Amino acid sequence: MEVVRAATLDDWEPLFDLIERSGFGLTSLRLTKAQLHERLEWSHFAFTRKSERPGGEPYVFVMEDLATGALVGTSCIFAKTGGYEPFYAYEVVTEAKASEELDVRASVRTLQLKRIHDGPTEIGSLFLLPEFRGQGRGSLLSIARFSMIAQRPGRFASEVIAEMRGVSDAQGHSPFWEAVGRHFFHVDFPVADALSTVSKKFIEDLMPQHPIYWDLLPAPVCAVIGQVHDQTRPAQTMLQREGFASRGLVDIFDAGPILHSPRDAIRSVASCRNPSVRTGDVPADAKRQIVTTSAARFRAVHSQVHWIDDGHVILPETTRRALLLNAADKVWTLG
Repeated sequence: MEVVRAATLDDWEPLFDLIERSGFGLTSLRLTKAQLHERLEWSHFAFTRKSERPGGEPYVFVMEDLATGALVGTSCIFAKTGGYEPFYAYEVVTEAKASEELDVRASVRTLQLKRIHDGPTEIGSLFLLPEFRGQGRGSLLSIARFSMIAQRPGRFASEVIAEMRGVSDAQGHSPFWEAVGRHFFHVDFPVADALSTVSKKFIEDLMPQHPIYWDLLPAPVCAVIGQVHDQTRPAQTMLQREGFASRGLVDIFDAGPILHSPRDAIRSVASCRNPSVRTGDVPADAKRQIVTTSAARFRAVHSQVHWIDDGHVILPETTRRALLLNAADKVWTLG
């Protein structure tokens, strides 16, 4: 059985070992040990804070295999993007052009740089070891985060985004980067990808300020704009089921799509319920749902849930133990 829980400082070294296996393209996981330790310190503050106003703090989650105690996955919520350093993206803009003399009408697409200073909440940094993918584990690792948002909506912006990993190969070769970014930054894609987690000043210093014309790019490059990495397709499908959709923004490095949803319109946020737990037997055909504890000591599992009425549920004993529930605790259910 696996549990998703709030990361602690004790997870520092095993979590670093885990993210070292995540490969290229997951920008927010390109961290040094010192940067990861700082993120975990901020995450501890985020989970235990009393105020409700969203800042730039991260909420770091880990998936633990309870049989071995090993960390097998991680995900994160960044309460707010932008601020001291803006959030950068390309917006795909389509403009109608016409010539009466030539009797020509055409649509011209450009990529225009956007700087977002007072930005939305971002979910990201999702990585699950390949051997643990399947059987709903990826869904648990991703969707459990929405319980946190449902419980404490004031800590998060009214808009939520997810940057999807764009197309690149096993060596970190990104077609879009080679056609655009390399000409201005003069470094390999993984170098710029990693540096952007430390500072974004180099983006402002070197990024082209004028629109980039889509039709001047090679056809194979145009084909990957707004497309996701093969390994990211399940995550994209999952978020689309939650109500996330593209609004024409793509990542400035690999052109992966940026998905959006109003916070309160996310399916799992809107349907999240907070029942009390009762003792009793759980029928064999009871519905399976994601069940979480309260935000301050967050834990989540996939479990059978037997609803007695709108305000009370019975959970299997294994679930109660995995969630470290006390007799009077309430839980939150998703799905």
